[in-house]
Amino acid sequence: MRIVSADDAVSLLRDGDTVMIGGSGGGHAVPEALLEALERRFQQQDSPRQLTALHPVGLGDRGKRGASRLAHPGLLKRVVCGTLVDSPALAQLALDNQIEAWTLPQGVLSQLTREMAAGRPGLISHVGLHTFVDPRLGGGRQSERCDEDLVSLIEIAGREWLYYKPFHVDVAFLRGTTADEDGNITMEQEAIFGDMLSMAQATKRCGGLVIVQVKRLARRGTLPAKNVKIPAMLVDLVVVEAQQAVTYQSPNDPAFTGELRIPLNDFPALPLDERKIVARRCAMELLPGAVCNVGSGICTGIGLVSAEEDVLDNIVLTNEQGLIGGAPAAGLDAGAARNYSALVDQPYQFDFYDGGGIDIAFLSAAEIDAGGSVNISRFAKKLIGVGGFINISQNAKKMVFGGTFTAGGLRVACDEGQLRIVQEGAHQKFVAALQQVSYSGPYASQRGQTVLFVTERAVFRVVDGALELTEIAPGIDLERDILQQMGFRPRIAAELKTMDARLFSPQPMGLHREMAAKTRQRHPRLAQLPPQAAL
Repeated sequence: MRIVSADDAVSLLRDGDTVMIGGSGGGHAVPEALLEALERRFQQQDSPRQLTALHPVGLGDRGKRGASRLAHPGLLKRVVCGTLVDSPALAQLALDNQIEAWTLPQGVLSQLTREMAAGRPGLISHVGLHTFVDPRLGGGRQSERCDEDLVSLIEIAGREWLYYKPFHVDVAFLRGTTADEDGNITMEQEAIFGDMLSMAQATKRCGGLVIVQVKRLARRGTLPAKNVKIPAMLVDLVVVEAQQAVTYQSPNDPAFTGELRIPLNDFPALPLDERKIVARRCAMELLPGAVCNVGSGICTGIGLVSAEEDVLDNIVLTNEQGLIGGAPAAGLDAGAARNYSALVDQPYQFDFYDGGGIDIAFLSAAEIDAGGSVNISRFAKKLIGVGGFINISQNAKKMVFGGTFTAGGLRVACDEGQLRIVQEGAHQKFVAALQQVSYSGPYASQRGQTVLFVTERAVFRVVDGALELTEIAPGIDLERDILQQMGFRPRIAAELKTMDARLFSPQPMGLHREMAAKTRQRHPRLAQLPPQAAL
């Protein structure tokens, strides 16, 4: 192992290399100094050129950092990633057809990295069937110039599967906290572990170069062996960046790194607006002990509502980056969590998800059609991608989609337990046809999945393969505020209910009392135990 500058490290990249990049979203374990140095070299030398960037998670601050540093014509040939929403400049290159771009499920790319490390022929998974990732619906392509098939449909024992091709990796950009003199890497001040170990193993198996950015150095033999996340035998070069931050938005948050837990009353309280109403209504679906996934966007408010309602410790909120328990973070910090009880490597979290381990998943929806299919990946001239959405939505026992009823300028007001639309959103979200299918309603119905759509003014369920309106907010006019704002006419339940008035009042709803009254048996064998033993 050698310690070098970031500029010296990136000087080793060659034209046409495939670069695997670790980290997640808004700066969580993102090797920013290496990305910055690569951008600097290209701007000064016009090289390297025609690189392939491979990263399972979106990278960036939705501005100029992260993967956006690679958004210079000629630098990249292609990008294969989970999402591009965090790097809009890169997304624009894809929309302009200046690069090849694929967005594949985050969990697929994460698990594929582990398969590559083992030298296996690729990944076989059910994840992505009947979505835009399915080769019958586009194969995950997001730009017209993509002429290679990265995903194939195969059949094993009479069942359909998707086969995802592996990649040859030339260079890995990874990140940890501390490196010792031999190159052992620990991650004690990182918000996630991500795929760092699998990425290092996959790169070494390909004969590639593993470069790790760290915050500090330690003497040989002083790092606790159990804390080492990337062993020295997998590390070629170390770059020290003393100013590396926990996330782009939160340079030093010990709750994100797991160094401390904060009191529940220290969690920020959401203002009473459309986002809090949705988060509250979603939280009413929680059950004691339920294992949940909370996606980015509006559903991250569920953790804050759970803290406010004092039920956070009665449930298990998780996110796809590997965090278990506590409250997933919101905004640019999404992907991190506070007060978590465990942190696992990302591929293993997706193993649990793909196996049906999630009781209830809460995800956003940008477009919804009459059959309950959802698009989040590409709409309104925006290229987003899917992140872990497909892994989560296809495999959760119960799927709750949360979002505002319309988008683009929506403003609401709550008056004495009733909802009033102050300004309607400019864009309909319930549409006649989706631009891309990120979640197949018919496929979910075929598998018997329970599906719920929660908005600030209405709640829908999928019944017999069709969307049915089951709840309406007090103060809302059915025809004007709901049916006229949809691209299709849904079924209307025979007993249309009024949404709980507590959703629209400023004081807490008292969910802790309701949670205490609910009972839940997590395994049928536990019913054989006497009550005290079951506790």
